[in-house]
Amino acid sequence: MSKVISHSLFTDFDINLFKAGKHFQLYEKLGAHLIELNGVQGVYFAVWAPTAHSVSVVGDFNFWTQGEHELFVRWDSSGIWEGFIPNIPKGTTYKYKILSNNGGLITEKADPFAFYCEKPPHTASVVWDLNHNWEDSKWMKTRKEHNDLNKPYSVYEVHLGSWKRAEGNRFLSYLELAEDLVSYVKEMGFTHVEFMPIMEYPYDPSWGYQLVGYFAPTSRFGNPQDFMVLVDKLHQAGIGVILDWVPSHFPDDAHGLGYFDGSNLYEHPDRRKGYHPDWKSLVFNYGRNEVRSFLISNALFWLHYYHIDGLRVDAVASMLYLDYSRNDGEWEPNIFGGRENLDTISFLKEFNEVVYSNFEGVQTIAEESTSFPMVSRPTDVGGLGFGMKWMMGWMHDTLKYFQKATVYRKYHQNDLTFSMTYAFTENFMLPLSHDEVVYGKKSIADRMPGDEWQKFANLRLLYSYMFTHPGANLLFMGGEFGQMAEWNFQESLDWHLLQYAVHNGVQELIKDLNLLYKSQPALYEKQFSPEGFEWINYSDHQNAVISYIRKGNEPKDNLIIVCNFTQIVRKNYRIGVPKKGKLTEIFNSDFKKYNGSNVVNTVATEVESSPYDGRDYSAELVLPPLSVTVFKYI
Repeated sequence: MSKVISHSLFTDFDINLFKAGKHFQLYEKLGAHLIELNGVQGVYFAVWAPTAHSVSVVGDFNFWTQGEHELFVRWDSSGIWEGFIPNIPKGTTYKYKILSNNGGLITEKADPFAFYCEKPPHTASVVWDLNHNWEDSKWMKTRKEHNDLNKPYSVYEVHLGSWKRAEGNRFLSYLELAEDLVSYVKEMGFTHVEFMPIMEYPYDPSWGYQLVGYFAPTSRFGNPQDFMVLVDKLHQAGIGVILDWVPSHFPDDAHGLGYFDGSNLYEHPDRRKGYHPDWKSLVFNYGRNEVRSFLISNALFWLHYYHIDGLRVDAVASMLYLDYSRNDGEWEPNIFGGRENLDTISFLKEFNEVVYSNFEGVQTIAEESTSFPMVSRPTDVGGLGFGMKWMMGWMHDTLKYFQKATVYRKYHQNDLTFSMTYAFTENFMLPLSHDEVVYGKKSIADRMPGDEWQKFANLRLLYSYMFTHPGANLLFMGGEFGQMAEWNFQESLDWHLLQYAVHNGVQELIKDLNLLYKSQPALYEKQFSPEGFEWINYSDHQNAVISYIRKGNEPKDNLIIVCNFTQIVRKNYRIGVPKKGKLTEIFNSDFKKYNGSNVVNTVATEVESSPYDGRDYSAELVLPPLSVTVFKYI
C-alpha cells in the first residue's frame, strides 16, 4: 500500500500569515486537495493540530487503520501536519485519527476544511474538488449594481429541507430546487434568497445552526457542484444569494471542532467565554490568530467558490457581550471593566473589512438584537462594518401591535411609530423571519386578530406597511401565502392552501408589493436615509391612521402612503399634502385580486388649497378597511 510522501503546499509566507491571523485563503492549503505529484495522482492532506503527538489519515482506502498513513508535522511550530498519499481518488471517505499529547487521548475527527461530507448520520469527510463551469457571468458583472444599498432588497428566507418536499416526504435535491425554487422566487419577484445554513450539520432540529462542516454544503440535497448549479440558476434568473453564516458557536459533536487535538483549539479555553449556555455549544476563541484565519477564510471561501452575494451573520449579539445569557459570576469583565467582548469586536471589524475589500458588490448583514452602536457603519468611523442590520425592534413592536384587536389599537399607536425615531441610525432590514413562526408563537397569519376576513386583511396590511416602511425587507417562506400552521422543519410548507382565495390573495399581494418596491424609486433610493421619509400625520390615534411620504432622488417619484389599522371604511379622510396637483392611487391592499373588499379611489383626487396637517394643501381620500393605500402625483 502506498505510504505518505512528504510534501507541502505551504510557503514560509503562508505560515507567517497563518500565525499572524492574516491568512484568509486557508482553504487553498489546509484540507484535502486532489493534486498530481511526480506524475502520480493523489491527495495532499493538511490539518492544524498543534498539541497532537501524531495524526493519521484513516478511511475506506486503508480500512480505517490508525498509523498506516501518518502525516508529517511541520518543523516551524505552526502545528500543521501534512503529506501526500498517492492513488487516492475523488470520493474517498476519510477522517483524521489524532493521538494527543494530553494524556494519549485518541480522537477521530472530520476534516475542518473538507469540501464535502458524508450524508448524515454518517460523519466522515469526502475527498472532492470544486470544479464547475459557471454560467452566471452576466450577473457577476452587474452584481454591484443589483446588490447596492440604494437598490431594492426584498429577501425570501428559505429552509431548503422544508420549503417543498417530494412524494414520501423526500427532500428535494439541489438540482430539483434549481428548477422549482428558482422559478417560484422569480415569479414572486423577490430580489434575493437567503438560505438558512447549508454548511454541513449533524442534527436536523438545529435547522443548520449547529455547523460541523464549515466548508461543505450539506450532502442532504446533493454534492457541492449540485449546490453550485442552484446558485448559478438563481443568478441567471437575476436573483441574489445570501447565506446564513454562523461564526458564533459550534456543537461539541465528537467528530467536530471541539477539543480537536486534545486541547481547546478552536473554542475559548475559559468556559465563561468558550461555552454558550443557550445552545449548549462551544464558542470560538476570537482572540486566537489561527481561529480568526479559519473563520475569515471560511467567509471568503463561500464568496469565492460559490459566488455567494451576501452573508447574514447569525447571533451577533451573543458574540458581542461577555454577559450574554450569563448570570453574575458566570462572566468576567473586559480589561476596561465593561461587558463588551473586545476580541469579538476586533474580529467582526476585520471580517467586514476583508470581505468588502476582496469582493465587489457583496453585502454582510448582522442579526443583532441590541442597541450596540454603529453595527452597519464603516469601521473607519468606529463601526462594525456590516452593510445592514436586522431591525429586531421594528419586528417585535409591529407584531405586538398587530396582535391587538382593532378596537384597542388607538391606545398603542406609539408601538408603530416608535421605529421611526431610530430608523436611520443603522441600515436596517425589516425581518419577519423563521424565528417568529416557531415555538408556540403561531404563524404570522394566525397571529392576526379577528375573523377570517379580518385576519387576512390584517396580514395584507402588515406586509404592505412593511414594504412601504424605510429599509430592506425579509420574509420567511410560507409567509407569502399566509401559512396558518407554525413552521415544521420536518415537513413541506402547506402549498395546498393556495386553492383558497384568502391565501391566493396574499400571494398575489406579495407579487405586487415586490413589483411596487422594484418599480418605485421612492421605496429604495433613500431607504436608509432620513431624507427618504417624511411624516404627514402620526398622531391620529382616534382613527388608528398614519400617513407619510417616501421620497426618491427625484421629487416626481415621491409617494404618499396612508395606513388604516381598523376595519372601518373612512370616507372623505383628509390629509395634508406637499403641493397642488392630482393624486392617483397606484396600490391598495384591499383590491379584489387580493381577496379584499375592493374599496378603492377610482378616480384621481384633486388637491385643494386647504391647509391641513400643518401644510398648505390637502386632499380627501377614501381609506379602505385594514389597508395601505399608496398615491402618486400625476
